[in-house]
Amino acid sequence: MALSGNVLVITLVAAKKSLHCPMYFFLSQLSFSEIMFTTDIVPNMLQLILQGGRKVSVSQCILQFYLSAVPTIAQCLLLAVMSFDRHVAICRPLHYTVIMTFAHQIQMVIVCWLLSFSLSIVVYVYLRKLRFCYHNTIDHFFCDIAPLVKLSCSDSSSVELVTALLAYPIILSPFIFIVASYISILQTVLKIPSGIGKQKAFSTCSSHLTSVCLYYGTLSSIYIFPLKEKFINANKGLTLLYALVTPLFNPLVYSLRNKDIRDVIYSFFQISQLGKTLPQVFH
Repeated sequence: MALSGNVLVITLVAAKKSLHCPMYFFLSQLSFSEIMFTTDIVPNMLQLILQGGRKVSVSQCILQFYLSAVPTIAQCLLLAVMSFDRHVAICRPLHYTVIMTFAHQIQMVIVCWLLSFSLSIVVYVYLRKLRFCYHNTIDHFFCDIAPLVKLSCSDSSSVELVTALLAYPIILSPFIFIVASYISILQTVLKIPSGIGKQKAFSTCSSHLTSVCLYYGTLSSIYIFPLKEKFINANKGLTLLYALVTPLFNPLVYSLRNKDIRDVIYSFFQISQLGKTLPQVFH
């Protein structure tokens, strides 16, 4: 369901000219990162459930973490870019077409993905230096960094230090930028004299703000303020929420709460129904 929802968003944005604008372009990139993350985590998780566990090499385990870290970082940066897009649209509407050109959109997306791959590869290299000798059972449904480092029989202080130095800026910096953007947006919206204008401005931000709250709420609980080891099951539950529910939740939020996407979906189904009735009419 998560895969279908995100593929639908990407397909609609690519196919419909009415959705060829910065907000939906960034949304399609967010959906792509969700697809990348879901396909890395969920098939392995389903196999674990069906088989009651499985064997995986250390190299494959570290690679799975790397492939999950890339879209995780990308989503943090893309959510920040989307907040910047909303800030420009509401606070500087006359400059919007000049600032948010297609070239600038491409540049911002490239920067997001380059940072995601390059920062993740740093942690990947440090993980590859670890030695695993004794315990070989990961008490988790995917190869996350905390249970992986816990199994190492070598000094993991360098990995933990690098992870902390990267995790806090990666998660907190975009979040602070998003909060600052929405404070500015709120100040601008409160100055709008008409109630309809305020409602329209808030409606354009509500879907993005909902995704930010869900995503950063679970992400910070796992990596910034992790639960103690005795609450490992609760931590796994939060990870499950972040790994499975969020990729399913985002397409629903953006499709059900976004009028433009709803209109495109309705028109698609109307055309499909018309195609089914035409042969009957001609007959």
